[in-house]
Amino acid sequence: MVVNQASLKRNGVQDFVSLRATALILTAYSLFIIGYFLTTPQVTFEAWQGLFSNLAVKVFTLAALVSMMIHTQIGLWQVLTDYVKCTKLRSVLGFILNMMSFVYVAVGLFVLWGV
Repeated sequence: MVVNQASLKRNGVQDFVSLRATALILTAYSLFIIGYFLTTPQVTFEAWQGLFSNLAVKVFTLAALVSMMIHTQIGLWQVLTDYVKCTKLRSVLGFILNMMSFVYVAVGLFVLWGV
């Protein structure tokens, strides 16, 4: 009998659902930003600052940033395990690229909540 244990091991179904959910969030955010550019006659600093001073936009941007990190981590894991056969190199590349993803989100949060 197979027992499902809580662990840090990857689950294919969980990865599949996570990738699709994060892709939907990122698509909705992209369409929102594109829509903003298309409907705003002149995008100035004040207009841009006004958009991102809204709490709903900040939360949506936060969701997009976290979705980007999750999507990136799963994608990197899949690509690195498929194409990098050396375990040490795969570990180093995974660490560096995941840290870059984390720093991207951290800087995004710093800029977002600094508005």
